[in-house]
Amino acid sequence: MTQEVKLIPPITEEQARSLSCGDVVFLQGTVLAWRDRAIERMFELYDRGEKFPVNLDGSVHWHCGPLVKKTESGWIIVSAGPTSSTRFSQAEAKAIERFGVRIIVGKGGMFSETREALTKKGAAFLASVGGSASFYAKQIARVKEVHWLDLGLPEAIWVLEMKDFGPLLVAMDSRGRSLYDELGIEENLHKLYTEKGIDPKGYPMLV
Repeated sequence: MTQEVKLIPPITEEQARSLSCGDVVFLQGTVLAWRDRAIERMFELYDRGEKFPVNLDGSVHWHCGPLVKKTESGWIIVSAGPTSSTRFSQAEAKAIERFGVRIIVGKGGMFSETREALTKKGAAFLASVGGSASFYAKQIARVKEVHWLDLGLPEAIWVLEMKDFGPLLVAMDSRGRSLYDELGIEENLHKLYTEKGIDPKGYPMLV
């Protein structure tokens, strides 16, 4: 039986293990948006024994390189859509095992090494809808911090405060299940958003 859950990071192992494929999740609070180059630098710091600019224990990682705008009052996220997660599989598996990452948000699923880490350490992968950058940008309350701007705006670490980030579908859980190995994940995502009265491209549906 599926459930609808609201989670507030940092996420505990118990919370992550309570999630099952098909569950619907909304995230409230701090989410880290980052991509390839930030992950690479994180491991370089780890290998040198240096401190990280953010706390990764219980963290939520969103595979996203947002389009941002700098104003007098700070940073504004113009659009923020998920990027394909498969290429992060090996790195995120290590991040889960070494740093205590609990939730990954992305699209397209991840490979076997990530699935093994999810099972071993207690974590989950949440599927979001591609092509919905405008919709997700509206769920960002503010930019709390940004680190490593020298990598470029899309590759920096964006520390975001999210308000009802979702609905997100648990697509890989700590029991070794993956909806990507089962039929109908795109159908499930479409059904989920339809039930919520949401056009996954970012506009309210007429109901």
